[in-house]
Amino acid sequence: MPASITLSQISWAAPDGRSLFSNLDLSFGADRTGLVGRNGIGKTTLLKLVSGEIQPHSGTISVSGSLGILTQSVQVAPEETIADLFGVAGALAVLRRAEAGEATAEELATADWVLEARIAAALNRTGLDAPPETPLATLSGGQRTRAGLAALVFREPDFLLLDEPTNNLDREGREAVIALISGWRAGAIIVSHDRELLESVDAIVELTSLGATRYGGSWSHYRERKVLELAAAQHDRTEAEKRVAEVARKAQSTMERQAHRDSTGRKMAAKGGIPRIMLGGMKERSETTGGDNARLAERRQTQALEEAKAACEKIEILQPLSVTLPPTGLPASKIVLKMDGVTSGYLPDEPVIRNLSFDITGPERIAVTGRNGSGKTTLLSLVAGEMKPWTGTVGVMTAFSMLDQKVSLLDPLASIRDNFRRINPQADENTCRAALARFMFRADAALQVVSTLSGGQLLRAGLACVLGSAPPPLLILDEPTNHLDIDSISAVEAGLRAYDGALLVVSHDKTFLESIGITRRLELSAADPAG
Repeated sequence: MPASITLSQISWAAPDGRSLFSNLDLSFGADRTGLVGRNGIGKTTLLKLVSGEIQPHSGTISVSGSLGILTQSVQVAPEETIADLFGVAGALAVLRRAEAGEATAEELATADWVLEARIAAALNRTGLDAPPETPLATLSGGQRTRAGLAALVFREPDFLLLDEPTNNLDREGREAVIALISGWRAGAIIVSHDRELLESVDAIVELTSLGATRYGGSWSHYRERKVLELAAAQHDRTEAEKRVAEVARKAQSTMERQAHRDSTGRKMAAKGGIPRIMLGGMKERSETTGGDNARLAERRQTQALEEAKAACEKIEILQPLSVTLPPTGLPASKIVLKMDGVTSGYLPDEPVIRNLSFDITGPERIAVTGRNGSGKTTLLSLVAGEMKPWTGTVGVMTAFSMLDQKVSLLDPLASIRDNFRRINPQADENTCRAALARFMFRADAALQVVSTLSGGQLLRAGLACVLGSAPPPLLILDEPTNHLDIDSISAVEAGLRAYDGALLVVSHDKTFLESIGITRRLELSAADPAG
């Protein structure tokens, strides 16, 4: 029987009562499907439903075939090794005893002599070179993700369920995962905002508040279809609004004609030219006609308003975020940042940054790249003054804002609105609300307490507070797209393209860097090549 996953009439609501799925029908075959949608729409929840981690409130889920599941973070115990992650620690111990001449005859008969080669081959597919006894705790988060994915590949499941597999990976790791997915010939459901990865899938399933829609083809084909859908939705809204106006105009015209006829009848009656019995009939017909006209007008108006509302709701779902920024006025010749012969780190005699010199002049756009562990975040901390150089100098000659991965500039106990007013004290309430609305924090959404936000919402709120009112001449960003959905990434890209200040950004997202017009790259070399 071919491998398949079928969801029939699935309904599920969050603990707070918010409905994520209602009578959802969806199926997956033995192909690679990218699962996309805005943050909080239910992508991770859908994977949990398919894997059986949570149960639907109603409906059925049928899975034919085996599943290999990779969550957003691989949790490890201090003593756990790569072999434990692969589930082969016992079999590997037998090989070690055999090598030492200590294995029993029964163990020798059942030993898997090619086990290490198979482990190495699986690790190699994710670009990781490490012995199976390596403790997982000694690996970086990105390396653990790659090890977890290699363990799935090792088991050869019928379906891979992957939740943001390229998050927190360096460029080399991303390329290895993309190559693996490109060559995967079984089923896969991949939650991702990595557009480069999504170019390697066979289909895209988009989750919206209206349900799920499947698009055949890769990311580029999906985007082409979405552009056409948006144009069609905007046309439908325009036509619906025209119908509402036309119905109102016709209703008003009908009322005026009826009022004119009634007025004419009353004048004739006043002159005494119409028998009493005819006057009674005319009045009754007038009242009947007026009532019929009113009911007909009300039905037409209700239908037109419903059509207009449906068209507007579709636009809200399809319309991407829009970001515009005020100018910074940064002169092209101004030296913004100068770093000269800087060496620094966290432990004595173990520098992360060694003898680094570079500068930024005017509105340059610098991408800091390199493997995990090469010092990219350390460099940003030095620029921001959070760390001091051991040797050399760091000079920042203009105002700046830094948005780190934890969005620590936001007070977690305050609302988004209050954070904005604190960070932008010159902005009035209208400016504040308009800026937050551009990042989809409208009305009461702007009053949400920061500690209650999801990862994607948190970063979006941070970007709104930094970019929304008076952007500084220098903007420092550390992996700004890591937890954003694709619509939000597109909005940030549009805003940064309009930004006229200097930009220093750490990102492994090749598509993002190309989109924001990076002018120069600063490649850092890792102190530890395995990083």
